[in-house]
Amino acid sequence: MCGRFALHTPRSRIATRYFDLQLPVGDVHARYNITPGAQITSVLATPETPVSFAFSHWGFRPSWAKGDAPTPINIRAEKAATSTYFRSAFAHRRCLVPASGWYEWRKTESGKQPYYITLKDPDQDEVVFLAGLWEPTGEGMETCCAILTEPVSQAFEFIHDRQPVVLDPERRWQWLDPELSDRDTIRKVARRLDPDRLIACPVSTRVNRPANDDPGLLEPIDDSDGPEETGS
Repeated sequence: MCGRFALHTPRSRIATRYFDLQLPVGDVHARYNITPGAQITSVLATPETPVSFAFSHWGFRPSWAKGDAPTPINIRAEKAATSTYFRSAFAHRRCLVPASGWYEWRKTESGKQPYYITLKDPDQDEVVFLAGLWEPTGEGMETCCAILTEPVSQAFEFIHDRQPVVLDPERRWQWLDPELSDRDTIRKVARRLDPDRLIACPVSTRVNRPANDDPGLLEPIDDSDGPEETGS
């Protein structure tokens, strides 16, 4: 799954490098412990606007849903295209959630050990793009979103059984294209980032507390119950 992540690359840099956008997109301070319910950076596209940067509420709920409807932060990719709750967004409102990396928790005899999964070579790609779905909230230009998850790649299965869908950045335009609505075609263009380009390191349990939000959360620690890092 994906319940916490970090983003410390400026939005303007992401916009320039990946989308050839020179327009101001509202840089914000770096975040190292982004939690559910926060306003997160999302990259959207509509028939009128090829690409735009938004702040979306991390918690998905269609505008037609009743007040007691769920607001999931994650959506199982296996069901996104067929679920009544998500299928319209899967067909027409896909988004990208840029992240510097994300956290997963591994069960151990002494408790849950957090790991930070990030790019092995940040110079090759400064961020990972997590696949998501978005919806207008019905309140002006406000949007909400959730991150798609899937069975974990073999490299990180010792940590958790699921992970976010991490897209190859070369497929960013196809994934965002709102005119692309055929389910099989969408699945074909959603090529994943090679797991060999990622690395996982155990980090401090300080990340468990949402109030902690500093670069120290990303620093690897020694983990006697498992490998200090993985990813070949």
